Amino acid sequence: MEFFADYGLFLAKTVTAIIAIGVLLSIITNASQKNRQGGDKGHLEINPLNKQYEEISNSMSMAMLDQSTQKAEAKKLRKEQKKRAKSISKDTQSDDQSSDSSYKRVFVVKFNGNISASAVTNLREEVTAILTQAKPNDEVVVKLESSGGMVHSYGLASSQLDRLRKKEIPITICVDKVAASGGYMMACVGDKILAAPFAIIGSIGVVAQLPNFHRLLKKHDVDFELLTAGEYKRTLTMFGENTEQGREKFIEDLQDTHQLFKSYITERRPKIDIDKVATGEVWFGSRAMELSLVDELMTSDEYLTQQAQQSKVYEISYIQKKKLPQRLGIAAEESADRLLVKWWNRLTDNSYNYK
Repeated sequence: MEFFADYGLFLAKTVTAIIAIGVLLSIITNASQKNRQGGDKGHLEINPLNKQYEEISNSMSMAMLDQSTQKAEAKKLRKEQKKRAKSISKDTQSDDQSSDSSYKRVFVVKFNGNISASAVTNLREEVTAILTQAKPNDEVVVKLESSGGMVHSYGLASSQLDRLRKKEIPITICVDKVAASGGYMMACVGDKILAAPFAIIGSIGVVAQLPNFHRLLKKHDVDFELLTAGEYKRTLTMFGENTEQGREKFIEDLQDTHQLFKSYITERRPKIDIDKVATGEVWFGSRAMELSLVDELMTSDEYLTQQAQQSKVYEISYIQKKKLPQRLGIAAEESADRLLVKWWNRLTDNSYNYK
């Protein structure tokens, strides 16, 4: 009897804890929905990178000095910083007064792409913000990392960068790890592409795949009906019986998409031998440079450090406040992305790990 009493008490505690967690989640979700109008709005964060680089340099120089000279050096640095701040303020004022000013600013944005290119939501806001201030003598640097994904999603992401190009604002794309497939399509919008020596570049191709359960359903006497209006409303299906005519049309659509992809790249990078590189292959940065897929071998850190010596560099980030259901959805999407990439790599015996 004592065992059953203890077990009943344990069960009651467990049920109570589960109910409490459920109530808490419900409260959080309801509060999030009530604040929908204000909660969906994000905000811009602007980080001056010159100051960041300067602080790193000063910290290193101070650390290597003798303790006896650190105090005098710190005083000297403070005076130099005040003098530099006054100079920058004057330059900024003259820039505001003269549209012909040679004062250059570099705006840095990051794009970490997944299969659905969900980062385009933030990219569109960052581009809009930059366009309110940028002039043709300024520059936009995009730190791009993506192994591609859905055609329409990366088409939109590329179009967002095209907004800068239409305003004749120079764009530099920096690829430290990977810009493949849709990621490379985005990179081609840039006036120049910089890549790390072992960054993965290319994958100019189109892929589509889906399982078909028709024979399994037929084996278990399960009927599946697919009703359409229009000859090619559905070419291939997961549950119905696929026809050779539908398969041919599906392949035709893939070829058409590939041709559009090739034309898009050729228009923006005319030096490329498109028939040689549009095979779906990928290359490391050094090999990609030989094929004119990239312009220089350089990491984003190296390039931005150089720019900070002669320009004002600002990192622009749009931070969107997300409700709990959105955060859970994004976490689930990222997990699904990783699983899909691992599955694809195993299926194709691919030695490159894109994620």
